[in-house]
Amino acid sequence: MGLNNKLIIGFLLLSAGSAVAEEAIQIAPAPEAVSSTLETRHSSGVSDMLGYARNLIGINYKYGGNNPSTGFDCSGYVSHVFRQMAGFSLPHNALAMSRLGKKISPDELKPGDLVFFNTLKRSFSHVGIYVGNDRFIHAPSSGGGVEVVSMQDKYWVQRFNGARRLLILQLPAGLLNE
Repeated sequence: MGLNNKLIIGFLLLSAGSAVAEEAIQIAPAPEAVSSTLETRHSSGVSDMLGYARNLIGINYKYGGNNPSTGFDCSGYVSHVFRQMAGFSLPHNALAMSRLGKKISPDELKPGDLVFFNTLKRSFSHVGIYVGNDRFIHAPSSGGGVEVVSMQDKYWVQRFNGARRLLILQLPAGLLNE
């Protein structure tokens, strides 16, 4: 797996009543015992994920596209990055993605968070991955390719709908089997 061959990567989706979250909480060690380790692993994992995401810059837009050989739409791009780097499937739909994880404010944004925009005259119609410094990476509309853009551009500021955080937990392989 891309992030670290000795680790299994799981996503804790902070949705209310999530069976995945409940199972992860039951198997996870006490937070105080692993908080610094998880922060380090999280930073490393996000860095690897964003590196992979950047390697896809320039790949053409394709409506419904979800792989580098044929092209990406916005949610196909985000889904592809998370699937390749964490083995985790996200829905191929920006609105559905906007319901996952934890809602965060713009001042809480960290690299790896999902950012959402109203680009089709409906909320949460576009999604990208926040890379830091008020910038995000995404697959823009027809005629463009995967790119990094500023969230401070007037176009994006006027269309920002919100952000969500999917917490990446990297657990030692043996922990899941105990």
